Amino acid sequence: MREAAHPGQITAYPAQKLSPEATWTPERPLRDPGPAARKSPQTSTREPVIQEPVTSETAAAEPEATRRAAGVTESSRANRGWWDRNADEYQTEHGTFLGDDRFVWCPEGLDEVEAELLGPPEDLKGKTVLEIGAGAAQCSRWLTAQGARPVALDLSHRQLQHALRIGGDFPLVCADAAVLPFADGSFDLACSAYGALPFVADPRLVLREVRRVLRPGGRFVFSVTHPLRWALPDEPGPEGLSVSASYFDRTPYVEQDDDGHAVYVEHHRTLGDRVRDVVTSGFRLVDLVEPEWPDWNTSEWGGWSPLRGHLIPGTAIFVCERD
Repeated sequence: MREAAHPGQITAYPAQKLSPEATWTPERPLRDPGPAARKSPQTSTREPVIQEPVTSETAAAEPEATRRAAGVTESSRANRGWWDRNADEYQTEHGTFLGDDRFVWCPEGLDEVEAELLGPPEDLKGKTVLEIGAGAAQCSRWLTAQGARPVALDLSHRQLQHALRIGGDFPLVCADAAVLPFADGSFDLACSAYGALPFVADPRLVLREVRRVLRPGGRFVFSVTHPLRWALPDEPGPEGLSVSASYFDRTPYVEQDDDGHAVYVEHHRTLGDRVRDVVTSGFRLVDLVEPEWPDWNTSEWGGWSPLRGHLIPGTAIFVCERD
């Protein structure tokens, strides 16, 4: 174990520098921050998002959207850059919906308080939990309030800076989910709400790494865009209800700059692909949840909307256990 991750700072592990020795084990218990840190979304004291200024160096022309091949390295590099550049806008636009310390699985608004996909809240006390694609670590903050010991991991350093801004007494780790910097069997549970898996060229790399760092019998729950959505335009209105592409076309969606370099990549897997990925990576699929759109949710989030949500699924949540 070369170095430890500590609350109040971001520990960075560039994927190209990772080695078997660059691992961290959550050995010591984390201090419970107490009731003052457990803000509800209704009484949030969130600090305002301080956006980095846009300069001629950071400003870029509108990227070209296309469908083309994109490998593991290109996808990782593109998405790290995209999330660093767009973290401020993302947190400004969606921060209120996500709250500071809620565990929301998807744009439909399914909350872990009700879903209990990781298990009953009372059973989370003392459990070590890895949150993958944590963003501003809202889920980890909720887990801490239940007495769990989370570690929030994200590819984007800027997203984790927002986690520091909001606060929390748990480690923040900047690393690639396909090369996790943790020792074997470090965690009891792992979770990912739209993190990592939609953006990697080979999701089995992530799944196998998660399996490696989980203890036997450990549970991994992750949510992704429902594969059906790839056959439809990504529009919240009626135009998003007509099939415009083949569901079986697995060509990645890529946004690229004028030189043809990818600046954002998202990968499509069919529902069957996702199931096979889970099983061949050494997990047992316990449940597949397709959240229905609730009447209370009047929000639009990209292509997610009440109109589409009442007719077709927008999210798929996979509940897996390590054999």
